[in-house]
Amino acid sequence: MKTYLVTGGAGFIGSSFIIYMLNKYSDIRIINLDKLTYAGNLENLKGIDSNPNYTFIQGDICNKELVEELFKKYDIDYIVNFAAESHVDRSIREPEVFVNTNVLGTITLLNTAKKFWETERGFKEEKKYIQISTDEVYGSLGQTGFFGETTPINPHSPYSASKASADLIVKAYFDTYKMPINITRCSNNYGPYQFPEKLIPLLINNCLNYKELPVYGDGLNIRDWLYVEDHCKAIDLVINKGKMGQVYNIGGHNEKTNIEIVNIIIKYLNENVDEKITKSLIKYVEDRKGHDRRYAINTNKIKNELGWYPETNFEVGIKNTIEWYLDNPKWMYNVTSGEYQNYYKNMYENK
Repeated sequence: MKTYLVTGGAGFIGSSFIIYMLNKYSDIRIINLDKLTYAGNLENLKGIDSNPNYTFIQGDICNKELVEELFKKYDIDYIVNFAAESHVDRSIREPEVFVNTNVLGTITLLNTAKKFWETERGFKEEKKYIQISTDEVYGSLGQTGFFGETTPINPHSPYSASKASADLIVKAYFDTYKMPINITRCSNNYGPYQFPEKLIPLLINNCLNYKELPVYGDGLNIRDWLYVEDHCKAIDLVINKGKMGQVYNIGGHNEKTNIEIVNIIIKYLNENVDEKITKSLIKYVEDRKGHDRRYAINTNKIKNELGWYPETNFEVGIKNTIEWYLDNPKWMYNVTSGEYQNYYKNMYENK
């Protein structure tokens, strides 16, 4: 039985990955290490908390003693590092928080893995460290072209700079020590359980509460949208088949301007929920500092080497996503009010 240490597994993508893996494999064990910051909620994993192959540990990836203890206790085979501060606006206000978690936390995980996996003859077989990164490390594109794995790193926000720094450290451990690693860089994820500071759930929540829909600048910034389950399938393939030391870009082939996303959500809610939800809620606001104009990903490498492609059509994915939020108003209320954080904070403090 292989043991996965999934860090940040109570977050949006991390929890989706854990659920996907435990539904697919009966012969793996997952240790979920999460600090439970505001964006991490164990409610996301409610359906699997009784699974004997799943264990949750509340803790910080920067805590060297804790990470080493987990390696000793569980004999970790794979690290899948989702743990990260991940919101660009917050990184502009608090860059030091992002450097601490995203860079120093990554170094703690790498050093621990190296300590337990390295032998005199090299690294133990069937061990691997997977760094989950972002297309934002590449910077911004013009109207044409795509990010490839060899595109020079050129981050523009403290968030993307911290992720790029972590990527380079991970790469250095392969180049210097031949540590078994892969790096994945994905485009914007969407789907159920995403914390409503991100664009799509923020828009849905604001619409349902008849609040203004803030749109940066002219609303024409372009992002590529990737359904979270497709992303999870890609990570699974990289873990099992990815060539050591390689970077794999993961994109959805769904380029949309921000204002297109706004209008799609308004139209659906107007037609299916309340005709009072209209474009009158849109409010253009001052553009974000250092706002990248366009992201788009070339996925030929992962397609040709591993046979992965995005399966979820955007029209289907966005409909499923909106309907999930409509069907789970209590979840939305609890995460926006902090009810989950208070509950789990008290539960673990009282253990």
